Amino acid sequence: MKQDIKSMTLAEIAAALLALGEPKFRAKQVFTWLYRGVTSFAQMTDLSLSLREKLDADYYITAPGIARKQVSAQDGTVKYLWRLGDGNCVESVVMRYHHGNTICISSEVGCPMGCKFCASTLGGLVRRLTASEMLDQVLFAQLDSGMPISNIVLMGIGEPLDNFENVLRFLELVNDPNGLNIGMRHISLSTCGVVPKILKLAEKKLQLTLSVSLHSPDDDHRSEIMPVNRTWNVDTLLDACRKYFEITGRRVSFEYTMIRGVSDLPEQAKLLTKKLRGMAAHVNLIPLNRVAESELRPSTREAVAAFQKMLEDGGVTATVRRTLGSDIDASCGQLRRQYEKEETPCRHGA
Repeated sequence: MKQDIKSMTLAEIAAALLALGEPKFRAKQVFTWLYRGVTSFAQMTDLSLSLREKLDADYYITAPGIARKQVSAQDGTVKYLWRLGDGNCVESVVMRYHHGNTICISSEVGCPMGCKFCASTLGGLVRRLTASEMLDQVLFAQLDSGMPISNIVLMGIGEPLDNFENVLRFLELVNDPNGLNIGMRHISLSTCGVVPKILKLAEKKLQLTLSVSLHSPDDDHRSEIMPVNRTWNVDTLLDACRKYFEITGRRVSFEYTMIRGVSDLPEQAKLLTKKLRGMAAHVNLIPLNRVAESELRPSTREAVAAFQKMLEDGGVTATVRRTLGSDIDASCGQLRRQYEKEETPCRHGA
């Protein structure tokens, strides 16, 4: 069976080439070619033909196809639906900000978590992505759009901490100065609250930003919209976040979707303030993106503003996320769902 060479570190490639009788410096040549976006070893023209043939016999290079691409006429946001090597599809979104271009990438095909407000989870989990398939979303979006990527958010399709080892490998690769060289402080990882993996991530002491999808401060409401809360409730999750800060020194960001009549009530704001007061935390209020299959509706602007004021009056830092790509269904999972209803759908199953 051929191995996935793009999921290998530079040191691992060097060891593999030494085993083939090749000098160590060849590894950096191969690594550099991979991060230029080559799709075959034949394109590595400064390598000998015999070495290219050896590599092709033992390894393969991942490269997604663009199943669909949408560009927002409003703000230039670009959404990609990538077709992977096995026919499955995932989404990425490239967003322009004053501080640089940010890409939101997927970590799994589908999602097992079952959150009611999210289109990504409607079909359940199909499979987890490899490190190279996550890396490809950054690399090929940058190559296709011509927009240099400076920030990464793991907040697309899937639960990153459900794919823990592959995500860690991706973080190591994307941080490599010989590759894309995107620093940890420019990367955010979003989780719905898988407590054991939050604590395990803390032990790595990475300087990334941990974003926790909270969406409600009380167990009854949160369990209704986020089944993960039935395993690790709000207080258990917040305790883990406090430990994360103690170990890493990194402030935790809480994502909070504003859902009309569910998460935007004044009593919710009061409870959230009480639970977060004194924590090194930031709350990011997110206007709900409508999902056709869900009965949930977004909060009004007035309700969002009132909620934010109550938090800030209580000493909790809160901002409202800028809405981007609303004209291209930029909410994760929507484009994949739409595409799967057409005549040539993305394949289900690994």
